[in-house]
Amino acid sequence: MTGVGARWGLGVAAGVVAALVLPVGAVVWRAEGLGALAPGDRGALWFTLWQAAVSATLSLLLAVPVARALARRAFPGRGTVVLLLGAPFILPVIVAVLGLVAVFGRSGWLAALGVEWPLYGWGGVILAHVFFNLPLATRLLLQAWLSVPPERLRLAASLGFGPGDVMRVIERPLLRAVGPGIWLAVFLICTTSFAVALTLGGGPRSTTVELAIYQAFRFDFDLGRAASLALLQLALGVGAALLALRLAVPSGFGAGLGGVAERWDHRTPLLRAQDAVAVAAACLFLLAPMGAVLWRGVPALPDLPASVWAAAGRSLAVALLCAVLTAGAALALALAALRTGWIEAVGTAVITASPLVLGAGLFLLLRPWANPVALALPVTLLVNVLLSLPFALRALMPAVRDLDRDFGRLAASLGMTGLAWLRLVGLPRLRRPLGYAAGLAGALAAGDLGVIALFASPGQATLPLAMYQLMGSYRMEEAMAAALLLVALSLGLFAAFERGSRAA
Repeated sequence: MTGVGARWGLGVAAGVVAALVLPVGAVVWRAEGLGALAPGDRGALWFTLWQAAVSATLSLLLAVPVARALARRAFPGRGTVVLLLGAPFILPVIVAVLGLVAVFGRSGWLAALGVEWPLYGWGGVILAHVFFNLPLATRLLLQAWLSVPPERLRLAASLGFGPGDVMRVIERPLLRAVGPGIWLAVFLICTTSFAVALTLGGGPRSTTVELAIYQAFRFDFDLGRAASLALLQLALGVGAALLALRLAVPSGFGAGLGGVAERWDHRTPLLRAQDAVAVAAACLFLLAPMGAVLWRGVPALPDLPASVWAAAGRSLAVALLCAVLTAGAALALALAALRTGWIEAVGTAVITASPLVLGAGLFLLLRPWANPVALALPVTLLVNVLLSLPFALRALMPAVRDLDRDFGRLAASLGMTGLAWLRLVGLPRLRRPLGYAAGLAGALAAGDLGVIALFASPGQATLPLAMYQLMGSYRMEEAMAAALLLVALSLGLFAAFERGSRAA
């Protein structure tokens, strides 16, 4: 769009490539091959694969009735339910885990009713993954359901199709088209969920590859084995991402003229009851853990130690810097991607990287020159910026393309480039997606428990790590209070940036 923007974007793209290639190169160089892996590491690989497969399958299967109900029903509060489905993505993982402990743990709500759930081990890891990924799968399925051309539904109604016919002719081809991609996206997320495995796994039979990397660094200080595990984790992520690109099947619906068609295939009492149960059960599953944290955390807020408030300050600083840097980098990449197509691919490819792989590589790079522990917060900031870029870039690219289509030629004819273009044309029309991208990056960074657990000394803990330490000391009430503080910090940052962009 502008020469300055293109050069700026190329520079950012080069920096992103370097920030990915150098740590991965360090891991490859330091790795000692499969011979460096302990017998338990092969078990960690197997557990990573099978728990991710089970979690993805359950998430997709449970999402189908919820998405179908939301697609064919209009009821009071439907918009709130759809909004609720986006909350787990922003919610810090450690907070949700603590809520699940309060509901499903040995002294939780279900235990008081005489129901026991194997929370620590494979049962807890899969439960937490379904908690996070059921909303994601539902949102993606709902988007696909609402994209069915209304003409297909009207044609089905004119042919006298019943609910079974609609499922066979319309819904099953839709699921064949989008289901494999959603499954693999959830599978990839479940192979890189370090915080879930750290808090609910960890036993010999419930250790993931990422948790094995952490244990090799923090407890054994076996850098060769850690690097080999990191290389294995990288292969998992890249393989799943490449498979996701190739597996989806076209639905064959074609395009329509737009508009909304009234659904007729859901009016029987049985289907009404089925849809109501699906939506109510999903809401209860998502809200109960957060209600438990609120119930037990509020009374303990005044008793939080000073170390928790200091950790909250560090989390706030990292999150604010991450929000600003991510938004700026994403804007530069989006502007440059209009002229150079591979730049968008660079920004999107970061999603295949694991934070533990990047952290392990950066540790190996820094160790000969400086104390990596002393650089824990800057390294955490860098990794969070990288991992937030794909989401920020996805939020910005459609708006940037529209801006170029509507105002690109006019700005070029007026000779408007550089900072003048940015101030008068770019920022006024991109402030909303920029605010959303910044808020999302800040919320994700505030709740991250990844690289900081690998690097930090006790005096450098961020709020998620401080929460984990409280849980490890069985100070559960204080951990609940810290969880409320973390939720307020994450959601407050997201709301502040998003609403601020609207008011600008």
